[in-house]
Amino acid sequence: MQLFYDEHINSGTHSHKIVPDESRHILRVLRKQINDVIYLTNGCGQGFKCKISDVESKQCVVNILEVFKDKPLPYSLHIAIAPPKSSDRFEFFLEKATEIGISEITPILCQNSERKRLNMKRSQNILKSAMKQSQRLFLPKLNALSTFENFINQDFTMSKNLIAHCKVQDKSYLTNHIKTSQKLCILIGPEGDFDSTEIDMALKSNFIPVSFGQKRLRTETAGIFASQALALQHQI
Repeated sequence: MQLFYDEHINSGTHSHKIVPDESRHILRVLRKQINDVIYLTNGCGQGFKCKISDVESKQCVVNILEVFKDKPLPYSLHIAIAPPKSSDRFEFFLEKATEIGISEITPILCQNSERKRLNMKRSQNILKSAMKQSQRLFLPKLNALSTFENFINQDFTMSKNLIAHCKVQDKSYLTNHIKTSQKLCILIGPEGDFDSTEIDMALKSNFIPVSFGQKRLRTETAGIFASQALALQHQI
């Protein structure tokens, strides 16, 4: 099943005009024609089996034949991560975390961050492509780039909150927490690690220091490791 994305499609209508970008891919790249069957998702857990009924102003018009649903993740995972200097490596994290399973991503700007700007539109498109490729029906939420201080001052009382850093400190293993918690927020620092002041701020906000193992991981690898650890724990 090849999946397409249109956030506006819903089960309350019989006919729908697909957004221009996806219509262009369907018509020009894949050369789909009237009466061909295609599959769409709105990224909110719903999938739609559709038949192309018309083409209007270079946009596909489809009739919805069937609506199906996907189960949400059995856990909530929010990763706040400092984007690496290489945009390719951050995009790799976005892609793989989406394929594995993640609920929410917040890029954070830290004292030691080398990348201070992001192409949010491109990042969002990577999430959409990864969702379609892995045939998931839920699109992870991507938040705007936030400073560490602004992020840490939010209300996180509804989740168990963890910080992964490289400083010498008593830490528990990540796996000790994913066995007992259904809603996690994990802070992952930049290539130069979190600043000591940032770690102190996180600890004062009740973030628990955790270890991902004995070896030091790259930023994007740590993010993928955390995503995979929860997926394996819940066998998804």
